[in-house]
Amino acid sequence: VGLTNADAEDASCGGTGTPSLRIKKRLTCVCFYRKRAYERICSNLTPLQEERLKRLTKRMNNCFDASRPDHQDALRALWSATYPEKKLEALISDQWKDMGWQGKDPSTDFRGGGFISLENLLFFAKTFPTSFQRLLKKQGGKRAAWEYPFAVAGVNITFMIMQMLDLEASKPRTFVGSVFLQMLSENEWAFDLLYCVAFAVMDKQWLDRNATYMEFNDVLRCTRAQLERELMMDDVFRIEDMPSFSLLS
Repeated sequence: VGLTNADAEDASCGGTGTPSLRIKKRLTCVCFYRKRAYERICSNLTPLQEERLKRLTKRMNNCFDASRPDHQDALRALWSATYPEKKLEALISDQWKDMGWQGKDPSTDFRGGGFISLENLLFFAKTFPTSFQRLLKKQGGKRAAWEYPFAVAGVNITFMIMQMLDLEASKPRTFVGSVFLQMLSENEWAFDLLYCVAFAVMDKQWLDRNATYMEFNDVLRCTRAQLERELMMDDVFRIEDMPSFSLLS
């Protein structure tokens, strides 16, 4: 079994203990107890896993199209979920900057994450409104003078998760991807839930490191390393089992 990116990132991202002990524990916990199950997933997907993987990859390949009415409606829904008491004047408006988009037209910021990044933000706003609003308003902890832009950070998180899971192939190509696929077979919204966890982890990493805007990529890299570590834990079978899921409310 190959090591994940988490092993290489532990030292710079707050990992503790000696590398040999971490590797030994991971081999014991993951390989011995779960390797056979995930080897079966890689070699022979169930019809449900094939269906949900196909549906998810279709979502990931869906580019944002500002001319599509359903994509426009999703933008309006995001605004309503984020600012229920404030009317959006127009789809192209300086109001979007308050949410952390780079300009007055948020459609220009979706290139990296596609339409699924908008779906992720909307899912977060509706499913965990308290956490969503806390992160949006940068509440809690000592904040930097130059904070990360909330919405654009969300698009980057979507893209990071897609890279981490590497699900574009017909079968998982990584151990983490295989673990996630099993979670997806249990819950069709596993990707969206993982996104919410990732956003909360990223913000905690940001505060723990006293980071500023120029360090955002480093924080995102450490966020990925932590997610990989938690997904590989032997007692994590659902997104809700991840230790960092407790950050959400």
